[in-house]
Amino acid sequence: MSTAANIAIGFVALLHAYFLVLEMFLWDKRFGMRTFRLTPEFAAASKGLAANQGLYNGFLVAGLVWGLALGTAGIDVKVFFLACVIIAGLFGGATVNRNILFVQAVPGIIALALLLAT
Repeated sequence: MSTAANIAIGFVALLHAYFLVLEMFLWDKRFGMRTFRLTPEFAAASKGLAANQGLYNGFLVAGLVWGLALGTAGIDVKVFFLACVIIAGLFGGATVNRNILFVQAVPGIIALALLLAT
């Protein structure tokens, strides 16, 4: 089960790396605007906010990778950063778009459940 947990945590880290790229670099590009259903005007006006949000996703990636690098000694780090992912996903799902719940919180919940089952 430890391998499954680490694979799930790696997947969550990859998701957040993808979010980082979308928010920091592609927000006002065709792909980013289509992904988030943005108008060019809104994308331009909110580009700085999106980049800041992307940076926070990068910190989540760094924490999850750090926990994975620590191996079994990193369980507390993994739990903390997965909890951050889950809370952010729940908040985003409640305040921004319900899809965030499924794209962010659910993978985090699955990874945390697998981690705690080991």
